[in-house]
Amino acid sequence: MKTLLKELLARFPKQIRSVEETVSGQSVILLNGPDATAITRHLLSARQARLATVFAEDRVKAEGVFYNYYVFDRPGDAAWLMLKAPIDAKHPSFPSVAAELPAVNWQEREIQDWFGLEANGHPNPRRVALHDNWPDVHPLRKNFPLETVLPPFEGERHVYRPAHGEGVFQIPVGPVHAGIIEPGHFNFSVAGEPILYLQLRMFYTHKGTEKLFERLPIRRAVFLAESISGDSAFSHGMAFCQAVEQAAGIKVPARAQFMRVILLELERIANHVADAGAIANDVGFVIANAHAGRIREMVVGLNEMLTGSRVLRGMTAIGGVRRDWHQEQVEAIEKTLAIVEREFHNLMAIIESSNSTRERLEHTGILQPEKAAMLGVVGVAGRASGVDLDVRRDHPYEAYRHLPFRVPVYQDGDVRHRLQVRIDEVTESIGIIRAAVAQLPGGKHCAPDRPIPPGRCALSAVEGWRGEILHWVRTGENNCLERCKVKDPSLNNWPAIVEAVEGNIVADFPVINKSFNLSYSGTDR
Repeated sequence: MKTLLKELLARFPKQIRSVEETVSGQSVILLNGPDATAITRHLLSARQARLATVFAEDRVKAEGVFYNYYVFDRPGDAAWLMLKAPIDAKHPSFPSVAAELPAVNWQEREIQDWFGLEANGHPNPRRVALHDNWPDVHPLRKNFPLETVLPPFEGERHVYRPAHGEGVFQIPVGPVHAGIIEPGHFNFSVAGEPILYLQLRMFYTHKGTEKLFERLPIRRAVFLAESISGDSAFSHGMAFCQAVEQAAGIKVPARAQFMRVILLELERIANHVADAGAIANDVGFVIANAHAGRIREMVVGLNEMLTGSRVLRGMTAIGGVRRDWHQEQVEAIEKTLAIVEREFHNLMAIIESSNSTRERLEHTGILQPEKAAMLGVVGVAGRASGVDLDVRRDHPYEAYRHLPFRVPVYQDGDVRHRLQVRIDEVTESIGIIRAAVAQLPGGKHCAPDRPIPPGRCALSAVEGWRGEILHWVRTGENNCLERCKVKDPSLNNWPAIVEAVEGNIVADFPVINKSFNLSYSGTDR
């Protein structure tokens, strides 16, 4: 990283004001203005960097500016690099990079909606987080009170691109669905059975989570982080706690680090097993789904024994975990895993033996590797399409540096290989947990409680079961937060479904959608 920083200082002396390392492994380059395009192009092309996220912060009251942050990582480098671009509050605009980098399309539009900063040159500047008939408000500005009651929404709702041509029709699905799922609108244009293109509309369940963080004491905010996406409660809670711990310089005890890894992997196993069954169910293999539900029940039962919660809520804490384990609980982990491993392998053999199931999954919903890379797809969907990223390996955290594992990556990009990534990861997760249990040290399960100093910033990354979760915090006075940015992997991955369904038949959409299994709540926040 030091070599890269020297190179950037020499190459862009007029654009760079200063460089600092806020916390270990995280360097911040403060720019002289809002234009980060030249440095971004250089990092992407010459240094093979990846732009992981773009987000904004309101510092108008304190410094008279907004800031945009551009977060990069590079292959083989565990450090994070952030460009910090000031935007004059009197001229709230910045040059867009979305035309060259579609991965940040929604993220730049979120900045427009939440902060009122115009992304100049954006190829599609329509609202994304705020719907079309919302009033002209910018909820993440500091001068927007949380208690604001908006007037009834009026005006035109979202207008979808019309379908033209003889025999071409539109099929609207949602936003309310026939099931216990959250709302999202899918508008298909079809010619007979084949799908010509799909238009998505999300953000029906916006909860104002990032605004709510600004009002809560940090230790209570952990519970808010756990609610961002219900099936990833521990992953999001962990990402938040790690960010605060890094900002405050809190050292997590070794025992807690291993316990956290075990719980992260149990969350991964429970969700992957459920997804394997649901994918089979969506092509009519109902009995496989029933077996998957039975196996998942073993895992969530173990979760409850270890934490008191089937979905692992209320366990993570600033500085470690809230409760220690006794020997019987540790022994139950291996006993349960032995049964889960055997039963899961038997289930996969049943699915593999079904010719009709394989025919429905193979070559269905293909996401080409080049499109996955262009869209910044992460996690299971990315690894099935050649995107070799995994935060556990690339930016090791907690005890992962002590626990060897394999990251499965395929090039085919179809439903079958998104299922295969899940199968492989269940096996790897079982191995990780066993190694963690074998090395589980004694000692404290949580660092002592102490005040969190204000004005500290840090980025945290966790490999949730869907993919990369990012939390960035700025601490404030009185053990509260000034800003918490949250990025769920689903924000990157929803646009990939548009690419994956093209040319498939409508009847295959449910299984394609399930093979991604994205979070409405995590996207909407």
